Amino acid sequence: MTTAAGTVLAVLLSLVSSAGYALAAVAQARLAAAPSAPSGRGALRALLARGQWWWAVGLNAAGALAHAVALHYGPLTLVQPLGALTLVAALPLGAYTARRRVTRTEWRGALWTLAGLVGLVAVTGPAAPGESLSLREALAVAAATALLIAALAGGRLPGAGRRAGRTGAGGAEGGVRGGGLGHATASGAASGVASALTQTLTAALASALPGGRPAWWQTALLALLISAFAMGGLLLSQAAYRGGLAAPLAVVNLANPAAAAVIGVALLGETFRAGAWGWLAAAAASLVAARGVVLLTASAPAPPEAVREAAPPAATAPPTTATPSAAPSAEGPTGPSSAGLPGLPGVPSQARPEVVRVPAASGPPAAGLFLPAPEAEPAR
Repeated sequence: MTTAAGTVLAVLLSLVSSAGYALAAVAQARLAAAPSAPSGRGALRALLARGQWWWAVGLNAAGALAHAVALHYGPLTLVQPLGALTLVAALPLGAYTARRRVTRTEWRGALWTLAGLVGLVAVTGPAAPGESLSLREALAVAAATALLIAALAGGRLPGAGRRAGRTGAGGAEGGVRGGGLGHATASGAASGVASALTQTLTAALASALPGGRPAWWQTALLALLISAFAMGGLLLSQAAYRGGLAAPLAVVNLANPAAAAVIGVALLGETFRAGAWGWLAAAAASLVAARGVVLLTASAPAPPEAVREAAPPAATAPPTTATPSAAPSAEGPTGPSSAGLPGLPGVPSQARPEVVRVPAASGPPAAGLFLPAPEAEPAR
């Protein structure tokens, strides 16, 4: 296959991968927003029993497979930026399934996030192929990531649950969205670590792992860790989509390459392209992407869970009992007496005039005019 044909095939596979990831994200978001979505104990068992969940798993697997094949035929600098189109594809798909239109703020947020993500991917890739993690480094990375995921998912980081403690509709909505972004960050980190561990497993199977060929149980341990982080990333993203679709998906797409970049720079000797200018470009791209996430978070519709939590219980009016007036009142030809008539503060009940309900000339029968009743003439 020629270089041009390989590049075209890589582009097509990258677009297929982005479409698969976008469809999976929309399916997960719809599953999370379903009124019958379980929570608490038994939620995982009920989720695994849903066919829609396994459709999302299959779409994610198809997207990952297409992405891996695209990397085989095309360069990383071409395939990775095209993978960022997942957000652009998922935004109109999610709006279509929700039967609404994508707002201008959402489009602006998506474009800001896409620009920042492309900038990060462009400068965080290694200038030369890097080495894979050793088994000890892989275990250390897995342990540190597990602690980070536990902190993010549990809201133990500073500011993670700050908005969740507010009361009312704004507090419930902010709590769901804040928790969604924490779960999305944890999901992206888990996926990035799973990719790094996959590279280590591939090197181990090829007998190129630093420190020599590992034992069978070490290879099995790596495979188990990869499966755990991959499935954990899916479950965390499922929890994140309770706060909406666009903002959690953007955070997942940002946290994934960020986690891979941290591992590469800290352990594999990789560095940003263009030296010090690459660090500045990465910082600027991060700010641009953060601006996009803020726009997406502010423009997202209120999550159904927040609406359900913020809805006040239906109030029932207490039964009213008629209190007899102290003054005697007689019912004459003009209508009932108005003793004890509410709504006239400061006027004694004996001094309040009687009223007669006169139907209006036009309008519904319930509408009427209240006129004072004529006073009875004293007997002579």
